[in-house]
Amino acid sequence: MGLPLSTKITLPNGIVYDQPTGLFINGEFVPSKSGKVFEVIDPSTEEKITDVYEGFAEDVDIAVDVAEHVFKKTNWATQDPAVRGKLLSKLADLIERDLEILASIESVDNGKAIVLARGDIGLVANYIRSCAGWADKVFGKVVESGDSHFSYSRREPLGVCGQIIPWNFPLLMWSWKIGPALATGNTCVMKTAESTPLSALYACKLLNEAGFPPGVLNIINGFGPTAGSAIATHPKIKKIAFTGSTNTGRIIMKAAADSNLKKVTLELGGKSPNIVFADADIEQAVANISLGIFYNSGEVCCAGSRVYVQDSVYDKVLAEFAKDAAKVKVGNPFDEEVFQGAQTSQMQVDKILSYVKVGKEEGARLICGGERLGTKGYFIKPTIFADVKENMRIVREEIFGPVVTITKFSSINDLIEMANNSEYGLAAGIHTTDINKAIDVSNRISSGTVWINTYNDFHPMVPFGGYNQSGIGREMGAEALDNYTQTKAVRIKLTRKDA
Repeated sequence: MGLPLSTKITLPNGIVYDQPTGLFINGEFVPSKSGKVFEVIDPSTEEKITDVYEGFAEDVDIAVDVAEHVFKKTNWATQDPAVRGKLLSKLADLIERDLEILASIESVDNGKAIVLARGDIGLVANYIRSCAGWADKVFGKVVESGDSHFSYSRREPLGVCGQIIPWNFPLLMWSWKIGPALATGNTCVMKTAESTPLSALYACKLLNEAGFPPGVLNIINGFGPTAGSAIATHPKIKKIAFTGSTNTGRIIMKAAADSNLKKVTLELGGKSPNIVFADADIEQAVANISLGIFYNSGEVCCAGSRVYVQDSVYDKVLAEFAKDAAKVKVGNPFDEEVFQGAQTSQMQVDKILSYVKVGKEEGARLICGGERLGTKGYFIKPTIFADVKENMRIVREEIFGPVVTITKFSSINDLIEMANNSEYGLAAGIHTTDINKAIDVSNRISSGTVWINTYNDFHPMVPFGGYNQSGIGREMGAEALDNYTQTKAVRIKLTRKDA
């Protein structure tokens, strides 16, 4: 007998729920054609949570055919858009109803602190509801081109969209992908991250409960070289959306070009500068730079991993930052007092600690942390390096963990040069009480998002995406709809008849 398509799981906080383990195709949880399964591990205990079915190219083919049928042969894309909006609104309500279950699944599967996971799920519900509001507000326009013609444009959905999401914010990235895609009338085939598939599968139960037609969203559990590659190269998929590393983004983009020139959006890596000026509220600035790097165990693409502090307050900020880092409670993600949970995998732990070793060898001064915490679970102490140079690898390369460098600057021009000296350009933070300085510096920073006197501060209507090698396209806001629509122009020759 194969793996059951659902298994009862008791979470560390006592919640008991039914976890789907199959692929989600045509509104049902089904085994993969191969029958192969893989383990899902709890990062905080290193113990198996469950097995799930593993999808391959043949499963992707089935899911794409289903999604294509729904798009072409039903009224999903052509009906009154308000119907899709109503379904998305209902889904948002159900996500809010099951917030504690979903947050707990995220914590056990990803290792993130439960207090942060609740915030993630709140953002998921808010974003899905925001997309519901956009469903009937995708406008074309009449083009004034003289009285000899009637010209207009309309925005139409693309068709079947392939989506590949990461492991650091599993359900939030699920929502960022499916929200605008479904609101605009597309259908989707999504691959979850192999280390964190559970919350997306549970959320598909809510999709059914909300009343979505079978096949509008299909989920494949699997690995990048197999299921991911099949999505990126599939000739019937019209668009690919990927969130993950810059190196994998390059592979995705090449695959899209080599197959059928899919439309591509990529949200990739970052090495974001977080800047503290001498006139900042130092206490608040320290809280923000701490949040910017230790939030979600540092596994954040826009993490403020390069801190720049004006020379006159450098020593003060460094001392206060070190004190703040020492207060960050690391450990069991279901402990309500814990802020930094586990890293998501042993591979990630090894990568982070290898960068700590590199930082020491390069001559950076280790202020605190830099080592694993405990003997079980993937926990790393909050880590601060000072006295760094701009050519050091720990300054230039994305570590994706709770490791931050802190650098002194004097002039704004020198700061701008250092802040922009990166292949990335995803986000930045600026801390100052001078609004003129804040606007001037934000205008000169090469990044898709600039947070002023805050950090990691998201809103469904504020677009998010990168400059340079941090990506292509935008998530959230009105801009996200551009990723999932194409413009058709219609021009009609008019014959004037005089009475």
